[in-house]
Amino acid sequence: MNKIKLKICGMKYSDNIQEIAALKPDYLGLIFWEKSSRKFDLKELPKLDSNIKKVGVFVDASIEEIQNKIKTFQLDLIQLHGKESVDYCANLKNENVEIIKAFSINNDFDFSRLKTYENVVDHFLFDTKGKLPGGNGTTFDWHVLENYNLQKPFFLSGGIGLTEIDKIQEFLDSDLSKYCYAIDVNSRFETAPGLKNKNELEKFKKLLDENKL
Repeated sequence: MNKIKLKICGMKYSDNIQEIAALKPDYLGLIFWEKSSRKFDLKELPKLDSNIKKVGVFVDASIEEIQNKIKTFQLDLIQLHGKESVDYCANLKNENVEIIKAFSINNDFDFSRLKTYENVVDHFLFDTKGKLPGGNGTTFDWHVLENYNLQKPFFLSGGIGLTEIDKIQEFLDSDLSKYCYAIDVNSRFETAPGLKNKNELEKFKKLLDENKL
């Protein structure tokens, strides 16, 4: 099995970003949605290791806003967490960044709707359907991924914390994880919105790196 990558999302504070970056996650996520309690509003990012990819998270933002943030923060990926259309995603293919399209999942989710996005995004992200576009702190029933019939790699998100260790191990040992590219964590590793607990993340990453989840 390929090594599962780690994305730590909802980074907000400069010192905390540097602290968490020292753990060398594969991705750090910055949320640019105005209504988020984790909205990133720093004028600049601390210098990061070039191996850490910067992900900008947007919810139904204008193309111009995304272009501006890509340029300002040298983003490597953009994560679209709203109702962005296929044409919208296609228009962003010229920006020389990878595109993650997020979908909120419940037991009735129709995976056939993903087919039209297959050629205009690089990854899907599956999060728990809740009141907010993300950061709801709860997991969805991963068995629903039995209905996922595409080969596009995906990020698994939604309420993942240290208490899910056994559940993640079972998931990674099953066919459900065949196209799982990365684990995305956020609110379950926080002491306050946007403020991540380094010790807990260090433990989680160590288990993930050693494939002992």
